[in-house]
Amino acid sequence: MPLTADPSADTAARPADWIAADWAGAGEILRRPLPGLGLADRWLLRAVALAASTRVSAITGLEHVRPAADPFVLVLNHSTRSEALLVPALLTLLRGGPLIHFMADWNFALIPGVGFLYRKAEVLAVTAKPARPRVLDRLRPLYRADISVLDRARDALRRGRSVGIFPEATVNRDPHRLRPGRRSAALLSLTTGVPVVPAGIRFPDASPDRPIRDRDRMELRIGPPLRPPPPSERPAPADLRAWHATVMTAVAALSGKSWSDTAPAAPAAPTAGSTPPTSTEARHATG
Repeated sequence: MPLTADPSADTAARPADWIAADWAGAGEILRRPLPGLGLADRWLLRAVALAASTRVSAITGLEHVRPAADPFVLVLNHSTRSEALLVPALLTLLRGGPLIHFMADWNFALIPGVGFLYRKAEVLAVTAKPARPRVLDRLRPLYRADISVLDRARDALRRGRSVGIFPEATVNRDPHRLRPGRRSAALLSLTTGVPVVPAGIRFPDASPDRPIRDRDRMELRIGPPLRPPPPSERPAPADLRAWHATVMTAVAALSGKSWSDTAPAAPAAPTAGSTPPTSTEARHATG
């Protein structure tokens, strides 16, 4: 299915390179320049983007994630298993090759082929959750870095690279409500001064009377950046809660869902890593 822009969006003020409109299907993906990537990486990215283009029918707001806007923290809702692979691939293609370093569960790296894509995408693997089946837990040390995932994300942001986070931390198939979400995106933004770019993944063909399915068609709506107050190494808990609420409210509006910090949610697991987190991070680390 060709990828098209939301016809109601105001595209007149957007740079031509950042309008996802009038795609010529596979031809557009195969022709789009990727000057910073080697030949093998270009073809790998195009292959995944081709698969993504059959599922993602529209993207708006690409001007908010252009490379010139780096660094930022991209925050998205999480409703299907495949979007964590397909959406980053499409964004990398549309950005001309520069990566957004997504936090992702290390368990997916155990799937044949996905681990290879994780390495190519320089994913920030989160090793808090046990493997399924548990016997594979013996492999977890191979994916655990010497420092916590939040410290790695902070380092990437300070080096001018962008980070992507699904704060719901698990697949949420509820067509109406977001999970309360973990506060890692808000924490990273407050401690580095980097803006948050909220984004919503919508499912226009999904029935409101059933859970969202993996095969449902997606649309990605990217909102304008949210600028935090001046950075603080240890933001006050009230400030962190308020900034997290601002971020999640924006994601809810873009995804067409509601959000409340009192909705039912699974307990948050601590972030893995050899560097002990601060007391604030221990309470709000992401998965």
